[in-house]
Amino acid sequence: MTEAPSKQPPEQKPKSRLWSSILPLFIFLGIAGASYSLLSTEGRNVSALPSALLDKPAPKLDVPPLEGLIENGRQVPGMDKEMFTSSEVNRISIVNVFASWCVPCRQEHPYIVELGKDERIQLIGINQRDSTRNALSFLAELGNPYDAVGVDRKGRASIEWGVYGVPETFIVNRQGRIIYKHVGPINARDLQQKFMPIIEEALKSNSSS
Repeated sequence: MTEAPSKQPPEQKPKSRLWSSILPLFIFLGIAGASYSLLSTEGRNVSALPSALLDKPAPKLDVPPLEGLIENGRQVPGMDKEMFTSSEVNRISIVNVFASWCVPCRQEHPYIVELGKDERIQLIGINQRDSTRNALSFLAELGNPYDAVGVDRKGRASIEWGVYGVPETFIVNRQGRIIYKHVGPINARDLQQKFMPIIEEALKSNSSS
């Protein structure tokens, strides 16, 4: 008499297969959450982001001028290595990284113009990853407050300055050291409560040294 084959239990999907199928989803959600936390500015002060260059010498770079930017019949110069420490410059320097495609740059520009009216300040622009035509149109429309504008077409100068994004603004003292970094657009409150006190203090330090 032939023995009937025993009934086999239905094959169960191994738990390892289920885990391997959902693991990529958890990894994706983790990366997405971390990225949002880093990029989101809601509820935190982005202007307080640290800079490795604070209290260190400003980068000494030669950055070409924005060709066609004319003031008083002369080409506005670019950046040069000695512009922060030259004996001919007895002013605090402010370096503003901007671009025509940057909406916050347009919003902050009136306050950059106000800084440019102060004769104690040497105002320098770094035009990042922009076209000559668009940059010229931007300044023609909103006004050119800069004493010098360097064209950073590939973003290399911005990397040297430790720029996170656009706009960013630095204050450089008479000794050529970076004493303040502001991330994001400047507003009226920033101008009065942050920039001007730092500038006044730096000018006092210059006069007493």
